[in-house]
Amino acid sequence: VQLQASGGGLVQAGGSLRLSCAASGSIFSINTLGWYRQAPGQQRELVAVMSSSGSTNYVDSVKGRFTISRDNAKNTVYLQMNSLKPEDTAVYYCNYAVYTYGMDYWGKGTQVTVSS
Repeated sequence: VQLQASGGGLVQAGGSLRLSCAASGSIFSINTLGWYRQAPGQQRELVAVMSSSGSTNYVDSVKGRFTISRDNAKNTVYLQMNSLKPEDTAVYYCNYAVYTYGMDYWGKGTQVTVSS
């Protein structure tokens, strides 16, 4: 499985960015796609994930500001990030998982920088 992410960049506080991640290869129809992030000196944390059935999970700090969505036909997941804050600055990683089989893949990170 390969994951190709795009959409990171530099934005001022209060601005918006949209991340995209396309999965390719041997894709199970039942899977979870999502985003994690890692700021300098900190552990990687879950930002938002979405299952193929549509259930979602968000870290509390982004609830109400970020929205995850996906296009199952394209095996693509999106993260719309609004009202960005400097503390959202991190490398964002796309993740594909099939928990039943213990499958877990990561894309190369994309940098998101929010200036104050």
